[in-house]
Amino acid sequence: MRIRFGPAGIPIDYKGPVEGVPAFLKSIGLNAFEYEAVRGVRISEDKARRLGSEASANGVVVSLHAPYYVNLASPDDSVFSKSVERIVESMKAAEWMGAYAVVVHSGYYKGHRSKGDALRRVIEGYLRVLEELPAWVKRPSIAPETMGKSSQVGSLEEVIEICRNVSRCRPCVDWAHLHARSEGRLAVTVDDVLKTVELIERELGKQATSPLHTHFSKIKYGRGGEREHKVLEDKGFGPEWAPVCKAYIEAGVEAVVISESPVLERDALLMKRVCEEIASTSKPL
Repeated sequence: MRIRFGPAGIPIDYKGPVEGVPAFLKSIGLNAFEYEAVRGVRISEDKARRLGSEASANGVVVSLHAPYYVNLASPDDSVFSKSVERIVESMKAAEWMGAYAVVVHSGYYKGHRSKGDALRRVIEGYLRVLEELPAWVKRPSIAPETMGKSSQVGSLEEVIEICRNVSRCRPCVDWAHLHARSEGRLAVTVDDVLKTVELIERELGKQATSPLHTHFSKIKYGRGGEREHKVLEDKGFGPEWAPVCKAYIEAGVEAVVISESPVLERDALLMKRVCEEIASTSKPL
């Protein structure tokens, strides 16, 4: 069993260039990092390669989050094409830094007669991305994320359907988003998590959970889903981390856990400590 933990973006207690992040994470006991390109892919090839080299040297696995301004479901061909372009640029940067996954918010249902029509447009977009990728981009997978709002393409079933139709695709399971989208009904119990993992493996194969790329935080939600990410120690919100960790251990699943808490690496460390206690072993996760 191998569970890796790390922050979504520059750690809050780190000051310095991005290529120094892996050494900092190793120094505090973390071994995963999601580079946030959410405002645009602005990292140079040289800096990305230095980040990748430092990550490799420090045993830190890297993923990249593509820009937020992506809507592959858009009926507007200009928005669609620009979305494809942004994902292609994300995949290039991910290749430079040795990232294994590019997390993407797929798009919105708005403008379509049905959710099925929106999903088909999204799949068309991801297939276009693969067509436009340069041959030298070989490593990263596309990782469509489960989304927290009912207006967004990104239910668990939709993410699985995307990956069933698009090669080089692995799901990004955001447990907080599943919790918010269901208005608190999902990601509550160990059984909830096990059923999710089992569904992914049954539909997509073991490669989709080797590793299973996941996000976690607590979350505030309302009608329509996600409102705001919260810290783990906030007792007024869910989901709880312990059931997720227990399910990972029970299933023997390999996982990367990215903290999207407002306190980033601090909650990543808290999640790691909880898992170590649950595993009841002195061997580090």
